[in-house]
Amino acid sequence: MLMKMCKGMLGEKLFVLLMKATFYGHFVAGEDQYKIRPTLERLRSFGVKPILDYSVEEDLSQEEAEKREVEASVPEGGDKVEQGSLKQYHVDKTFADRRYKVQSARTYFYLNEATCERNMETFIKCLEAVAGATYGTGITAIKLTALGRPQLLLQLSEVIMRARKYMTEIVGGEGNVLSHHMTIKDLEVKLSKIKDQESVKKFLTQITADQQGMSRLITQLSPKEEEMFRNMIRRMNTIVKVRSAPTVVSRIFRIFRVVFQAAQDMDVRIMVDAEQTYFQPAITRITLEFMRKYNKDKAIVFNTYQCYLRNAFDEVTTDLEQAKRQNFFFGAKLVRGAYLEQERARAAALGYADPTNPNFEATSDMYHKTLTECLRRIKAFKDLGEEKKIAIMVASHNEDTVRFAIQKMKEFGIEPEDKVICFGQLLAMCDYITFPLGQSGYSAYKYIPYGPVNEVLPYLSRRAQENKGMLKKIKKEKRLLLSEITRRLATGKWWYTPKGDYTPV
Repeated sequence: MLMKMCKGMLGEKLFVLLMKATFYGHFVAGEDQYKIRPTLERLRSFGVKPILDYSVEEDLSQEEAEKREVEASVPEGGDKVEQGSLKQYHVDKTFADRRYKVQSARTYFYLNEATCERNMETFIKCLEAVAGATYGTGITAIKLTALGRPQLLLQLSEVIMRARKYMTEIVGGEGNVLSHHMTIKDLEVKLSKIKDQESVKKFLTQITADQQGMSRLITQLSPKEEEMFRNMIRRMNTIVKVRSAPTVVSRIFRIFRVVFQAAQDMDVRIMVDAEQTYFQPAITRITLEFMRKYNKDKAIVFNTYQCYLRNAFDEVTTDLEQAKRQNFFFGAKLVRGAYLEQERARAAALGYADPTNPNFEATSDMYHKTLTECLRRIKAFKDLGEEKKIAIMVASHNEDTVRFAIQKMKEFGIEPEDKVICFGQLLAMCDYITFPLGQSGYSAYKYIPYGPVNEVLPYLSRRAQENKGMLKKIKKEKRLLLSEITRRLATGKWWYTPKGDYTPV
């Protein structure tokens, strides 16, 4: 609101100049892939690499956001909550504006398939910017909700979770299907008492399995929804590898394929952002399928895991197990998470179990436990001579977590030069963590937003709100900044620009 008022008072040109000299200039690298290069070069001189994100966002009202989300989340046949349905995976108007209680994550609202195509093209331009300015060390971040209709992710997520629940009942015990190592023949024996064997045979054909047992299950959509699903996957695939997608693949898969094809051809890595728990089973499932396809020689595709969730450790270990059994490289970004307050409020309102950890300490314990397991498996692969089968980004502004990661790397004998662990923080935030890491030889990244001044106002607004809360906690960073400002004033170096001579690992 303040930025819009300022723009009205100053006019377009003065407002843009003011933003570039202050808020925009601090948190955003530049307007396009060419104007961001000085920032990328400066970071590189200090051993820091980029994760690029084109941060243009729609400035929708709450009413418009709710309208779009509800319309895009209901199947053709209506949103029927039948016996056995999981209410968590159905749209609720109260929480249709997915920006509610969320400040540190961007939200896409589906309008039509043409908008998804434009989002795909934007992601590809971002890949081109990374490839052209980062010497093959860069990463780009994408969100699957930008590439397809949310209803498809909701339906697929519910199918996955119902299938997991059903399989747990069949095989007995807790945990995901992969952990039981049950084969199709084992399942056939367990289902042999059912009279309708024709339905059993049909059910068994829907199961994904490998030599060591069953993976998760998926189901079919209506013809029109299947076509939209093909589009989503095709867009994603093109982003990873720039080639025409096979015509036999489903339509949401076509969009995803376009994205991933681009990344593979340009030798740029992609991190698929985590989103709300009612989307996440589908997002993880789709991302793992693309890992299996493209992570054959190295980790190109990364999934994101939010450690404020109670099941974070189980999800990561299950996916690590799948990567090991199916022999593909596993990439993961570990974060604390962006949707905590929204998830708690939605679970309480709709009456399902709260998926989040009870407090910050429990979330930190989950983060450290999950990271330790990843490092243990990295060490195991290293001892076998199979290096770099697992790549992990420690994405955290928490100094204790970064110190924990470094200490555990030393304990497991993992060196910065192994290029299996990297660290990430936002541009212009926690620089006192990122820059010493880069200068010490660790693989350090900055998440770098860019885009035209007027079109990144929603991003800047969110960043201001996020910093309002963070500044109450980061006393050390404020003390360091005050000390440096005082030093520059005392020495007359008001316009001092540090220069580095480090080479990123």
